Amino acid sequence: MARRRHIIQKNTEKEYEFVPPRFDEKEFIVKDIYETKVLAVIALISVITGLLCSYLQKNSPSEYGLELSLSLFFLTIFFLKNIMKILHFNVHTIETRSWIGNYIMFTFLGMGVWILMINAPFM
Repeated sequence: MARRRHIIQKNTEKEYEFVPPRFDEKEFIVKDIYETKVLAVIALISVITGLLCSYLQKNSPSEYGLELSLSLFFLTIFFLKNIMKILHFNVHTIETRSWIGNYIMFTFLGMGVWILMINAPFM
């Protein structure tokens, strides 16, 4: 039987060489520290909002204490970026995923403080 000859073709394509993007470590650290400062301020605002909502719910002169407290809480969430602008933070440099995390943290921390403050030991 005759053998087939395998013709070896040389690779004429250029090999792809991966070039990693430039990474600026200083810029990354400065941005991360700034986002952490924003997170800390938002945590402080959420604790203050939780305290105000619990005070408003318990000591409201009308029967609509809960509704007023919920209104204050959700208005604070809605105007959180504006509050941060008033406090001289540059909100445009913070990424959307960081804002989503800040909103979630604000909601749970504020509600947690509010619930703790309206119950028996702290009332």
